[in-house]
Amino acid sequence: MTKRTHLSRKMSARHVQMIALGGVIGTGLFLSSGYTIHQAGPLGTVIAYLVGALIVYAVMLCLGELTVAMPYTGAFHVYAKNLIGPATGFTVAILYWLTWTIAMGSEFTAAGLIMRRWFPHTPVWWWSLLFIIIILLSNIFTVRGFAESEFWFAAVKVVAIVSFIVLGALAMVGIIHIHGYQHAPLLTNFTKNGLFPNGLGGLFTTMLTVNFAFSGTELIAITAGETKEPEKTIPKAIHTTLWRLVLFFVGSMVVMSALIPYKEAGVTQSPFVYVFNQMGIPYAADLMNFVVLTAIISAANSGLYASTRMLWSLANEGTLPAVIAKTNKRGIPVLALLLSMLGGILALLSSVYAAGTVYLVLVSVSGLAVVFVWIAIALCEIIFRRHFLAAGHQVSELKYHTPWYPVIPWFAFIASTLSCILIWFDPAQRIGLYCTVPFVILCYATYYALAAWRKHVGKKRSSAFIN
Repeated sequence: MTKRTHLSRKMSARHVQMIALGGVIGTGLFLSSGYTIHQAGPLGTVIAYLVGALIVYAVMLCLGELTVAMPYTGAFHVYAKNLIGPATGFTVAILYWLTWTIAMGSEFTAAGLIMRRWFPHTPVWWWSLLFIIIILLSNIFTVRGFAESEFWFAAVKVVAIVSFIVLGALAMVGIIHIHGYQHAPLLTNFTKNGLFPNGLGGLFTTMLTVNFAFSGTELIAITAGETKEPEKTIPKAIHTTLWRLVLFFVGSMVVMSALIPYKEAGVTQSPFVYVFNQMGIPYAADLMNFVVLTAIISAANSGLYASTRMLWSLANEGTLPAVIAKTNKRGIPVLALLLSMLGGILALLSSVYAAGTVYLVLVSVSGLAVVFVWIAIALCEIIFRRHFLAAGHQVSELKYHTPWYPVIPWFAFIASTLSCILIWFDPAQRIGLYCTVPFVILCYATYYALAAWRKHVGKKRSSAFIN
């Protein structure tokens, strides 16, 4: 089979931008952001999200140069293979595939649970099965079908966030009355318990949680092999995605921190629902329930797309059996898609039957996996630029190049690495390191075992042919 660098190019700029936003804006913002406020305090949360935005921007600038120079489907695992080493490329692909596969299993369960608000007597698994079918149909027919569905899923989330920020800002200055405040709250919640009520430790230990919230932006690189004019579309998507993320995430955090006392944040319900209820907006809980459901379906949609392209890329590169890389007449790698969906269903089952053992390990590994991928991306950019210049090329030859080299890639590398190391100081998150480090070692060992087996089989075949 001839090795390919990409699948059918069907996605436009608006698709790529919304897919990146849709991949990032999920339950991390809508549900668990209150936990960050509770841990880091109002000011600490805003600082953590600003730093997180800087880290993800640096990673995306690195990815921009790599993606435009080498627009492959399943991009960054191929970069890691070619620039760092094949074992690292294999490990990056497995980590990223696992991240999205576990996310899919979680999202299918969560979607079923959310539907119980409206249909309390219907079994959760009915809804999970329905959403599995919807997501499968969204991905299996055409790339454009996936892109279009994800565009509209992401649009719902964007409208909800913009509405939240605008209404929250009006409540902060007193134009909208909020229950529990006689006067306009302004920024009093930022100072009344001290700038850092839990100390600076809360700020540092939440950095990994914040990075998880920003994970998904790297989907831009996954789409590169199916994007029209990647040299124009990808850089534009990177820059527009960043300022929107800063606006949406940091803006939401400022509003939440100003309107929710930090001791109450993240304890009982979604901070979005809490604020809308305090404003007296009718059906606030139902509205946000719908938005969270959309976020969950969107995340599962992106998860199936990303994990499918990773499997296709591994098969295309010869690491997995070539049959997995075969596509139908519409350019969809159907077998890779079905295997990824099977992985999501197995993750769903493990969350039901082995939540305290198998599923806990999988979630811990997938939690750190994205940041490991970011570290690999930054290192790939450093090595790529060094090799590019050593080969006698000029930076001006690149259609897009990472600015302020080598500051940006080294910042991305060091900051991502530190965010992994810092979780050692949070007992609640430390299990992530305990599970992920052995898993990474296992991935490397598996690659070398497979390589040795292929070499042995190849020798036997050669010997048989000669004889």
